[in-house]
Amino acid sequence: MAKHDGSDEKWSQDVTEHSDALDLDDDVFTWDDPARIAASLKRSAESSRRRKGSAYQSAMSMLTFYVNRAGTNLPASQRDVLEQAKDELRKAFGRD
Repeated sequence: MAKHDGSDEKWSQDVTEHSDALDLDDDVFTWDDPARIAASLKRSAESSRRRKGSAYQSAMSMLTFYVNRAGTNLPASQRDVLEQAKDELRKAFGRD
């Protein structure tokens, strides 16, 4: 088993910043407007030619990934905004 050297401690941050499937707007997950976050993720997913699933799946997966990986480090107020962004994303894709 490989020795842990600390180099992978921020791997989830690297995924969100350098996603191979989506080109995300800078700091999109720190914004305080759920509709703006959803619109940005939708735009990124729809314009991507590298995603494996549907645009909806890619956008929702990235948002869910971020919320889950941030865990307890994510302030409750920002978690609420991101959970609302999930609802906005569903609406934007006609899945509400």
